[in-house]
Amino acid sequence: MEMGLKGKVAVITGSSRGIGRAAARLLAEEGARVVLCARREEELTAAAELIRRETGADVLAVLADVTRPEDCRNVISRAVEAFGRLDILVNNAGTSAAAPFETVSAEKWQADLDLKLFAAIHCSQAAIPHMRQAGGGAIVNITTSGAKTPPASSLPTTVSRAAGLALTKAMSQDLAKDNIRVNTVCIGQIRSEQIERRWKQAAPELSWEEFSALPQHQIPLGRIGETEEAARVIVFLASEAASYVTGTAVNVDGGKGPAL
Repeated sequence: MEMGLKGKVAVITGSSRGIGRAAARLLAEEGARVVLCARREEELTAAAELIRRETGADVLAVLADVTRPEDCRNVISRAVEAFGRLDILVNNAGTSAAAPFETVSAEKWQADLDLKLFAAIHCSQAAIPHMRQAGGGAIVNITTSGAKTPPASSLPTTVSRAAGLALTKAMSQDLAKDNIRVNTVCIGQIRSEQIERRWKQAAPELSWEEFSALPQHQIPLGRIGETEEAARVIVFLASEAASYVTGTAVNVDGGKGPAL
């Protein structure tokens, strides 16, 4: 399938590790020029060097804390200065934060919203004028399948991510006239450093494949997903192969989420 990504310029937030790094690598493999940003300089530099070495693509690394609006604007401006345009934005930055409602402080609520909602807002606001100038673009917001049906003790993450779902739909309606598509990928259990720590603490005697397939995870497909599996869906939605897809949410959770 022709993805139509050659020569495109993509910014991926939170891309020094995990799903963000995997998405950046796949975009680079498809011929896109990629801009990585994250808060940890050493990890960010290493990720950029790895992608550059493995794909031969043009890769720019920008140190940024996307909870700061000025950093969001700087990432976008650096991308345009380096490559002359902007076509794709993947709002991926985020961490897991899940606790019972009464235990979540005002400071934790604000920090979570700043990272998962307002970072996407500020990055998108900075990116949209450049996408219009390029004749269109694609924004992919990363949320979670739990945002659709929040379980107990899942705050503040599920609320921040549910706001991201609403943001995606509203933006898609406003920006369709500019040929800017906006979609979201709802992530379930995907292999991460956090999940690997849980594996090594709870069942170090098991291999990853054995731990991933434990029935207690309650995943219909029978295993925890890999980062590349989530990244492939992100790249599809960012590509010309999804040129008639906007305002939608795609679950990447092995069938676990109860909502479509």
